[in-house]
Amino acid sequence: MKTIVAGREPVTATEFVELALGIDLELFTGSPTESAMDRAARLDVAREVLADLRESDPETAAYAESLMRALPLKQPRPNGRRTRRVRRPLHHLAPGAAVAA
Repeated sequence: MKTIVAGREPVTATEFVELALGIDLELFTGSPTESAMDRAARLDVAREVLADLRESDPETAAYAESLMRALPLKQPRPNGRRTRRVRRPLHHLAPGAAVAA
C-alpha cells in the first residue's frame, strides 16, 4: 500500500512530514550554508508563521518550535590558522632510491 498525502506520494520521510503538516521544515531548521543575513530573514518569517500556527494548530506549532531549537550542521569556518603539513623523513626509502622533487 502506498502512502499518499494531499494527493502526492512522498519519497522521503522529510517530504512526508512537510506534506502531512503543511510546513517547510527548512524554514524552521535552516541550512548550513545560509549567511547571517539570510538566517535573520528566515527566522523572522519562521516566527510569523509560528505565531499563526499557535492559533490554528498548536500541535504543529509545538513541533515547528522544536525544529527551531535544533541546529543545522555547520560547515567548518576558517579560523585564520594554516594547517600544518607534516613532512615524513626520507630514511624509509631504500638506499639508492630516487626521490621525486
